[in-house]
Amino acid sequence: MYQERPSRLAGAVVWTNTPTGAGLRPVLPDGCMDLLWHEGRLLVAGPDTRAHRPDGPPTPWAGLRFHPGTAPALLAVPAHELRDRRVDLTDLWPAADVRRLRARVEAAPHPATALEELALERAAPPDPALRHLVTALAAGRPVAAIADELGLGVRRLHRRSLTAFGYGPKTLARILRFQRALALARRGLPYAATAARAGYADQAHLARDVREFTGTTLTELLR
Repeated sequence: MYQERPSRLAGAVVWTNTPTGAGLRPVLPDGCMDLLWHEGRLLVAGPDTRAHRPDGPPTPWAGLRFHPGTAPALLAVPAHELRDRRVDLTDLWPAADVRRLRARVEAAPHPATALEELALERAAPPDPALRHLVTALAAGRPVAAIADELGLGVRRLHRRSLTAFGYGPKTLARILRFQRALALARRGLPYAATAARAGYADQAHLARDVREFTGTTLTELLR
C-alpha cells in the first residue's frame, strides 16, 4: 500500500510503499527527485524522462520526494548527472558520512520521517527563480516569456534547468503537462476533455506523450 503526506520541507512529500500485490507499479516522470530507503540502503532517484520499473520482488520502500529543482542543492550534484538513474548515496557522498546516516535511519521507528529530518538539516533555501519557473510552466506559460520575466536568456535558463531539474525547461513543461493530464484522467474526465484542459493540441497529442513517457497507453496506466 502506498501512503504519503506533505513534508515539513517546503514542497516535499514523505511517502512509504509496502506492496501487497504482485509487484511495484512503475514510477512515472514527475519532475522530481527522491531520497530513498530500501533494504538498509540509502539511494537517490534522479529525474526521470521515462517510466522506471523497479526490479526484484515487491519489498517495502520509504522516501522523500523533493519539490522540483530543490534536490541538487542538498545533494551537491547536478540533476542531469542523475537523469533516469537510481544511485547509492555513497556514490555521491563520503562513505563514512553515509554509514552514519544509514545507521540513524535504521534505528528510527519511521524511516521516512528520518529521511525528512536528514533533509531538513541539510536543505538550502529554495531558489525563487526556479520556483517561479515551475509555477509558470505548470500554468502553460511559454519558456521565452518566463526567461524574460526572470531576466535570463533562454540559453542561460536552459543551463540552469539542466542543473536543477535534469533536463531543459521544455522537457519539464511536457512532464508537468503529462502529470496534469494524468490527474484529470484519474478523476474520470474523458480523454478528449483531459487533453484540452491539460494543454494538448488534441487527444492524439496526449496519447503520443503518454506513450513516450511511459511506454504504454493512458487506459493501461489507469488500470
